[in-house]
Amino acid sequence: MVLSPEEARVVACLVEKETTIADSYPLTLNALRLACNQSTNRDPVVAYDDRTVENALMSLKSMGLVRFVHPSHGGRTIRYRHVADERWRMTHAELFVVAVLVLRGPQTTSEVRARTQRHVDDGDSGTVEEILDMLAARSPEPFAARLEHRPGEREGRWAHALCGLPGPDLAGAEWPAPIVDHDPVTTSATASAPTDLARDVAELWLRVERLERLLGLDEDVTSQR
Repeated sequence: MVLSPEEARVVACLVEKETTIADSYPLTLNALRLACNQSTNRDPVVAYDDRTVENALMSLKSMGLVRFVHPSHGGRTIRYRHVADERWRMTHAELFVVAVLVLRGPQTTSEVRARTQRHVDDGDSGTVEEILDMLAARSPEPFAARLEHRPGEREGRWAHALCGLPGPDLAGAEWPAPIVDHDPVTTSATASAPTDLARDVAELWLRVERLERLLGLDEDVTSQR
């Protein structure tokens, strides 16, 4: 499962806010957009509009990573929450470390530890070092990757792998090229198909959600769990 940068940012923000502002979680679309566009504790800083966030949410829902919480008891605002811990079978600590890597960019182990220590209990999944090693060893695809030292650096950095393994421009090192057993043209066309399908499904879900709101057919998704 390879996410787009927008999808990775949205799900990471949901993970972060579930922990840091639990009283306001799940998030409204406006709150989630503001979380994505924060100018602090973000690398890079982005400026998503509502449509960008909505499209990412619909795509994430089709992947089983996000659920929509429909209004009840007279409410009118749909809220959004992640279920990435269930989909990826991760503990809170593991998921929070991934979110920090997504939202803050490549970091050393010391930086990850400093930015997660208030919210990650070592007894949950082990130390931050152990969590990072585990994320890098996940199969069939890793969730984090260790970047080689750049000139002048004393400590290597870590990056998330939700959007695929980091390339040489980010890692400062050569990543092994994938082994291709099939015709390159055919493989390329086939690889793009899941991404196109996910976008089509996301657009379809978006239309369905809008129709449900117009027809008054909203329901509380959490009651179905």
